[in-house]
Amino acid sequence: MSDRDRKPLFHRGGAKPFVKGRKSAVRPVWRSRDSDADGPAILYGWHTVSAALANPERRIRKLLVTENAARRLAEEGIDTRVPPEMVRPSVIDQRLGPDAVHQGLLAEADPLPSPDINTLEPEGIVLVLDQITDPHNVGAILRSAAAFAVKAIVTTARHSPEATGVLAKSASGALELVPLVTVQNLARALIALNERGFLTVGLDSQGSEDLGQVALRQPLALVLGAEGKGLRQLTRETCSVVARLDMPGEIKSLNVSNAAVLALYIGASRLGLMRK
Repeated sequence: MSDRDRKPLFHRGGAKPFVKGRKSAVRPVWRSRDSDADGPAILYGWHTVSAALANPERRIRKLLVTENAARRLAEEGIDTRVPPEMVRPSVIDQRLGPDAVHQGLLAEADPLPSPDINTLEPEGIVLVLDQITDPHNVGAILRSAAAFAVKAIVTTARHSPEATGVLAKSASGALELVPLVTVQNLARALIALNERGFLTVGLDSQGSEDLGQVALRQPLALVLGAEGKGLRQLTRETCSVVARLDMPGEIKSLNVSNAAVLALYIGASRLGLMRK
């Protein structure tokens, strides 16, 4: 979600906008996933690309490396899996734009498969994203999800960013660690989670009680809405509980990715997952 929508989520809002560079050859970092979703995922940056290279489920199509990056890959004993193409940093700059911090690495790879929601084990925590469109936010949420051992992230096929480019860079390798479950209808997905025993907790400023006071249990699904819009009405109605995040300070607004961290910490602490 961009800063164009200033209405706060959970009394919380204000995502950092994506600053566009010059025109690049890669695809846009956000659009409906049902438009030409068969192209390669564009991965760049050290953590993002090295994690992809270490993931046996990720098929690498092409790897561009600079001399310095190639030396570092060799020093750390990282298998490139495909013959790398040595290029000058300016070549990668031209692909990504001047503001991308690529650290001399760019890979084209097949997208990872999306598991079926009915294959999720009823344990631990999953995150459900209701039309969060900012790739920086979704990438940051992925990184936090990996840190808290989240089992999966459920997101919609439309009105969500593709797992490529800025999202992958912001995730800093977490894209290879946390499964992304893509669904056509979020309300039906929540019903499926409810039927499989998940406690589905929506986070919204109009929640009936603070998340810290809700009787949480495993398996737990935390549902986050887009900044500005928050949870859609049908999403809210399908959740088992709708809770808010209360904070004691003067500033009452949080970026949705920061709200996700706070909710994950509360959930993991209450469920005893922090001891693992």
